[in-house]
Amino acid sequence: MKPVLNAALVGYGFAGRVFHAPLIAHTPGLALHTVVSGRAAAVRADHPQARVVAQPQAAFADPAIDLVVIATPNPSHAPLALEALRAGRHVVVDKPFAVSLAEAGAVVAAAERAGRMVSVFHNRRWDTDFLTLRGLLDAGALGEIVELQSHFDRFRPEVPDRWRERPGPGAGLWFDLGPHLVDQALQLFGMPETVQADLAAMRDGAGVDDWFQATLRWPRRRALLHASTLCAAGSLRLAAHGTGGSFVKHGLDPQEARLRAGVVPGSPGWDERPEPGELVRTAGEGLRREPVASVPGDYRAYYAGIRAAILGQAAPPVTAVQALEVMRVLEAGLESARTGAAVRPGPG
Repeated sequence: MKPVLNAALVGYGFAGRVFHAPLIAHTPGLALHTVVSGRAAAVRADHPQARVVAQPQAAFADPAIDLVVIATPNPSHAPLALEALRAGRHVVVDKPFAVSLAEAGAVVAAAERAGRMVSVFHNRRWDTDFLTLRGLLDAGALGEIVELQSHFDRFRPEVPDRWRERPGPGAGLWFDLGPHLVDQALQLFGMPETVQADLAAMRDGAGVDDWFQATLRWPRRRALLHASTLCAAGSLRLAAHGTGGSFVKHGLDPQEARLRAGVVPGSPGWDERPEPGELVRTAGEGLRREPVASVPGDYRAYYAGIRAAILGQAAPPVTAVQALEVMRVLEAGLESARTGAAVRPGPG
C-alpha cells in the first residue's frame, strides 16, 4: 500500500487556495505535491513544499501524481477532467461537476473507460448543521419529514469583478451555491419528482442570477432551497418540520470562515462545536423546546474518503452517480426558471 498519495491541484483561486490546498495538505495520507498556477509566489508562500507548474499538462503527465484536483472556472471543469483521466489520473472536480449534464456524463464515461475514480467536492455534506440534522433524522427524532427549508444567505451588495459574475455557462448563484443545497437534499430524501426554480438578478449591475428559490417536490414532502446575496438580516440555515417535531439551526458552518482566516485544519479549535440548534417537540398539550448539540464538521473527511477510494478500501465519498444526480436537478432548475413550469429531472 502506498503510504502517501500525491495530489496535483489545478487552480489557485478562491476554491483552490482556501479549500482544497489546506485540506489536502492536512489530510493524513495525502500530500500537496504540485499546484498548477500562474501565481507561483503566492503558492510558495503558502505551501513551500509544493512544486508549482504553469500548465496542467505538466502535472497530468507526472508519474508521481496519483490524484488531480480541478479548482478552475466552471467551464473548464469537464475538459480538464477528461484530459487528466486520459493521462491515467484519478480526479476530483470542484462543484459544480460541469456546466451541463451532458458534459458531466462524458466525464463519468471517460472515468469508467480509464478505470479511474472521479468524484465531485460536495464538501457541505460535512457541515455541522447538515450532520446534526442527519443524525436527528437517522434517530427518528422528527418523525416523517414533510418540509425542509435550506438557506444559504449572505449580504454582498457590491457585484465583484470575477468570472462567476459574468454571463456564461456555469455562472451565477444557482451553479455556485445551488449544488450544495441540492446535494444535501438528495442525500436526505433522494431524487424529487419535480423541480420548480426561480432565478433572479437582484443587485444593481448584476449580470447573472444572484438570488434563487427552488422547490423540490416529492408526493408528501417539499424542500425549499434559497440563497441570496442581499440578505443582511438572514441567519436561518436549516428548518426541518416533521410529524414528530421540528429542528431549527441558525448560522453557517464555521469551517469556511476558519479556512479564510488561515486556521490550519486539525489544529486546536478546528472542530470546536458551534452554537446548538433547537429541537421542538410535543409535550402533552404544549411544545417542549430543547437545545441540540451540534455535531462538529470536518471537510477533511471528504479527502480521507478519496484516499480510501483510490486505495480500493471504500467507495468514493461522493460517487459519480450522486454527482450526476445533482447535475440533473441543476439542469431541471434552469429549465424551470426559463419556462416557469415545474420540471421532472432528466435521466442521468
